Amino acid sequence: MKCVDDFRLRFGRKELVPIIIGGMGVDISTIELALEGARLGGIGTISDAMLPDVSDKIFDTSFTKEKTRLFKHNIDNADKSSVKFDLGSIAESTRLHVSKTMDAKRGDGLIFINCMEKLTMNAARETLQVRLNAALDAGVDGITLSAGLHQNSFKLMEENKRFRDAKLGIIVSSVRALQIFLRKNAKLNRLPDFVVVEGPLAGGHLGFGMDWAEYDLATIIAEIAQYLKAEKLDIPVIAAGGIFTGSDAVDFLENGAAAVQVATRFTVAKECGLPDKAKQEYFKASEVDIEVNTISPTGYPMRMLKNSPAIGSGIRPNCESYGYILDAGGKCAYFDAYTKEVEFHKSIKNISVKSKTCLCTHMRNYNLWTCGHYTYRLKDTTRQLPDGSYMQLSTEHIFRDYQYSTDHKILLPDA
Repeated sequence: MKCVDDFRLRFGRKELVPIIIGGMGVDISTIELALEGARLGGIGTISDAMLPDVSDKIFDTSFTKEKTRLFKHNIDNADKSSVKFDLGSIAESTRLHVSKTMDAKRGDGLIFINCMEKLTMNAARETLQVRLNAALDAGVDGITLSAGLHQNSFKLMEENKRFRDAKLGIIVSSVRALQIFLRKNAKLNRLPDFVVVEGPLAGGHLGFGMDWAEYDLATIIAEIAQYLKAEKLDIPVIAAGGIFTGSDAVDFLENGAAAVQVATRFTVAKECGLPDKAKQEYFKASEVDIEVNTISPTGYPMRMLKNSPAIGSGIRPNCESYGYILDAGGKCAYFDAYTKEVEFHKSIKNISVKSKTCLCTHMRNYNLWTCGHYTYRLKDTTRQLPDGSYMQLSTEHIFRDYQYSTDHKILLPDA
């Protein structure tokens, strides 16, 4: 009976344990979590979601404070088109976060950064280009392009001296999405180094509609593998979404996947950035406590715990401080929903907005508990303590369990 350690992910002469720890924002995939993935011989991933604010928290910078000061006069203005990010601040916060991570890296693994392209930041192309190139300049081993794949992402990096050296990959949920991306970037003569195929059981934003349950990860991977073979393209395919045990991973590896990307089980790791209270909510969750809804202002369905404090919250939009979801015209679906509720309930001080949520503020404050489909099984991976809470696990424990377990067994921590 095989285990994950019987396989290797190969990038040229580089061989890795075929486990990628997904890059969960906002700083849920901390530097410490990613470093452990690399130290153990796999790939650890940090996230570039809201990095100016994350930098303020970790490195005591003041990017958010300065942005708030600059646009404070606009707080009561319904027109947010003037609320712009300083591109220098974006570059500096990205370089700081990535360089600190790379300086601390140990072991034979790699560090990637998950670039969430749906962070349009009121200037989608300009801010994305800065984030991508700053990460390359800071020495990151690779970039995973996710969350609303921007068809011109590679072109935005083509002048960078590391464009053909760093590992560049994309996340797709269909063969059609992959075909469009490859066709759009054909003139660059630069293929992706890997393709992460994310299925419908993944956490957070999904690359499907509300008919997500009609899709199956294994089927999508088979379609993509067939397409790549027909086109004679040698691109490693990474399976992601709903891979809960080492045996789950082996099933995909034996059927042609080069590696697996996993995240749900690492949400409750000691090195994960979620507050301890939130981790306990993940442990306690049952299957009926998890839902896929449409409250994200991005327009994508999103999986989360039903008791997330963000759901129904009528918090005032913080576009002047954050504004990461503002489109090129300064619009955000939550801002519109919030404004309508305020106008309709003028006499009510604390309103509730049920149709959308303020993604920036609630993700930043860890009040939007996005999760994978199998989060309800987390309680089965650890031990319950006498006070009713659940024991947190180390990243190494979870990683090794994926790497060496067989027969769908899960290694429990010592009592």
